[in-house]
Amino acid sequence: MRHAKVDAAHDGQRIDNFLIRVLKGVPRSHVYRLIRDGQVRVNGARCDATLRLADGDEVRIPPVRVAAVNTEQPRPLAGPELSIVHEDDWLVVIDKPAGMAVHGGSGVSFGAIERLRASRPAAPMLELVHRLDRETSGLLVLAKKRSALVAMHAAWGDGSIRKRYTALTKGAMAKGRQVVDVALRKHATTTGERRVSVDPAGQRAVTIVMPLKIGERATLVRAELQTGRTHQIRVHLAHLGHPILGDPRYGDVETNRLWAKAGLRRMFLHAGELQFTHPGTGVAMRLQAPLPADLQEVIDAAAL
Repeated sequence: MRHAKVDAAHDGQRIDNFLIRVLKGVPRSHVYRLIRDGQVRVNGARCDATLRLADGDEVRIPPVRVAAVNTEQPRPLAGPELSIVHEDDWLVVIDKPAGMAVHGGSGVSFGAIERLRASRPAAPMLELVHRLDRETSGLLVLAKKRSALVAMHAAWGDGSIRKRYTALTKGAMAKGRQVVDVALRKHATTTGERRVSVDPAGQRAVTIVMPLKIGERATLVRAELQTGRTHQIRVHLAHLGHPILGDPRYGDVETNRLWAKAGLRRMFLHAGELQFTHPGTGVAMRLQAPLPADLQEVIDAAAL
């Protein structure tokens, strides 16, 4: 058994990310199992994976077998090149392609963060500011400094970051701006699949929905997140009766099948715009990622 003291450089970091860094070579799934089983203690108490550490905390880490450290220069990971939208000393923002997980785990050997770390072996740190579903394309923000990570997490939590998505939804939506203020609750199915449902007892979730192009069979919408709940846009649009086309969890199976024949190969959801105050310079940032070609082709074919 060993104990690790949290210093100022890791103040505000989640315990799971702290352990993944400390226990290099240990599978991510095993790290989460150690936390769930109560083998990891913070200041003597059990914790969950979302606990944020504070300067001076003491973390008890059980003995685990760590893979031997590879001293060879990391090789670039195979796969598509990542499109860098913005990079400076504090942040790197990429246009994540659909089909790429944000991190390894759950049957995925590596994701966007592992790919970036492999391409920047000298970077002192590189951590996810937020997450995107694997099938969602668009802007993904990572921090290169602990201070930037803490500041961006705070901004993400207080709603000062504007997050706009583009989605193609089932059916003809009514004209005009809608504010969907409907609480959501996370739960697991009997098979262990993570799901989110509308539940008054859940956490408050607010999405602003604006139809951009309305057709007989589908509506192109802009969805702006006021809160950041898991699967929020997907569940809110389904709650309105206009699920996202191609959504395998909350969409309409028959409708998805018809649109797949028409060329839609994945969920039509794209994180296209972010507005925030830069954590290092205080400059107002507005970053955009154009709609991917595969989704634009679907819109063109649908004559929206």
